[in-house]
This record gives sequence, structure tokens and C-alpha cells, in this order.
Amino acid sequence: MGRPDRRLINLDGVKRALEQPTYKVTQADGRLRHWVWLEEHHRWLRVIIEPDGETVYNAFLDRNFRP
Repeated sequence: MGRPDRRLINLDGVKRALEQPTYKVTQADGRLRHWVWLEEHHRWLRVIIEPDGETVYNAFLDRNFRP
């Protein structure tokens, strides 16, 4: 979360993406992608978690996602 483009992401948004994702997709490597709309940023937040279902691999504001 130290990168300048990720400082806007708060843990509440990540938690919401994991608990109540708007969209959810399983990648070929078993990781799960979760998306949630962040109204305050007018962007989608993508959170990628490991196959264990708990460990966050990556989280970022997704500029290219279109539902």
C-alpha cells in the first residue's frame, strides 16, 4: 500500500471486496479476483487473493475493468 497509486485504497474497501464482491472470477492459477465499486474514487477496486481464500495477493484501482 506504499505505492503512490495505491495510497488511496483503504482497508475497508479491501474488506468489502472480499466479503461482498460485485463480481468474482477464478483465475487459471487458482487465485480469485474480486471487484467492488468505490464511489469515493469513481473506480473499481480489484482484490486478488490466493487459493486459500484469505491471503491478499494484490489490490489496486482497476482502470480497465468494464462490467
